[in-house]
Amino acid sequence: MICSAIVKNAITLIGLISSVNFVAAQNVTQVTVGTAQAISDTAIYVTFKKGWFREEGIDAKIVDFDSAARMVAPLGAGQLDVGAGSASAGLYNAYTRGVAIRIVADKAASLPLYGSNKLIIRNDLVESGRFKTLRDLKGLRIAMVAPGVSNTSTLNSMLRSVGLRYSDVETVDMPPTNHVLALSNKAVDGGVTLEPMVTIAAHSGYGRIIMRDDEIDPGHQLAVLLYSESFARNQDLGVRFMRAYLRGLRFYQAALKDGRLAGPNSDEIMTIITETTPIKDKKILSMITPAGVDPNGRVNQVSLQKDLDFYTEQGLIEKPVDIGKMIDMSFVEAALKSLGSR
Repeated sequence: MICSAIVKNAITLIGLISSVNFVAAQNVTQVTVGTAQAISDTAIYVTFKKGWFREEGIDAKIVDFDSAARMVAPLGAGQLDVGAGSASAGLYNAYTRGVAIRIVADKAASLPLYGSNKLIIRNDLVESGRFKTLRDLKGLRIAMVAPGVSNTSTLNSMLRSVGLRYSDVETVDMPPTNHVLALSNKAVDGGVTLEPMVTIAAHSGYGRIIMRDDEIDPGHQLAVLLYSESFARNQDLGVRFMRAYLRGLRFYQAALKDGRLAGPNSDEIMTIITETTPIKDKKILSMITPAGVDPNGRVNQVSLQKDLDFYTEQGLIEKPVDIGKMIDMSFVEAALKSLGSR
C-alpha cells in the first residue's frame, strides 16, 4: 500500500513537472536578431551563449548579415525584430522614407581609451617628414569605408581641429579588410581604419597609428541597437530583451581594462569573439583597442546629432531628421529598474 502511494505520488509529481515545462516552453518567444559579425556585436553573442535571453523567455535566433546596412529593410518590414548597426546616413534616410525603426540602446562608443576608429599614416610618410601633424593630412589619399558612416565623421573632426576641410583630403572608399593591402602597396597614404585591421596594419609595419577616435571625439556613438516598430509595440517583450542584453553589455564591459581586452573575463570574451566573428586569433584581439560601451545602455544623442549634421552638410541626407523621435530609451529605463544603474 505504501509503495503504491509513493509510486502514485511520483507519477503525479512527474506530471506536474512536465506540465510546468510545457507551459514554460509555450511561453518562450522567438526573436530574430541581426548581427554583422563585428566585435561590437559581442554583447549580443555573450547574452545568447550565457542563456540570458532564454532566462527572459526569449528564443533568440541570430541572423548574420555582411553589413549593418542590409538589416534596415528587414527591420522595416518586421522580418527582423532587433538589429545591431551603425547610425549612418543610410539609416536616417530609410527612416525618413517611412522605414519604422527605433534606436533603443548603445552598442559601441568611443569612450576614454576605447576609440576603435584610428587614423593610420604610412610609415614612409612619417619617417620622411611629409607627415608630422594633422595639418599635413592636406592633399593625402585617405582610405575610408563609405560615405555617411562614423569614421567619416571621425576624419572630419580631425581635419576641423586644425582648420582643414573634409575636401582637403582625397577619400578612397573600400572595405575595411582592404585597408591593410592598400597601405602595404602604397595605394593610399593613410586611413581612418577600424579594428582589428588598423592594428594588423600597424603591427605589419605598413603604417603608424596617429590618433584614436576618443582622442578627437570623446563619447562618439559608433553603433546602436535597433528595434523594429512591430517588435517595439510589445513593451513587455522589448523590456525583457533589453534586460538580457544589458547583462551581456556589462559582461563585455568587465573585459575592458586600460584600453584593451584585458579584464578578468577577457579570455572568455575573446573565445566568444573567435567563435562568432571572422577574427580567430586571440593574440590580435589582445592587441586591439575595443570599442567602449555604456553599462546602462544609454545612447549619446549629442554625438548622433553631430554626425547627422555632418552627413547633412555632405548632402547625404534626403530629408530633415528628428533624432529625438527615433530614439526610444523607454526599454532601457524599464530594464534598469530591475537591474539597477551602474
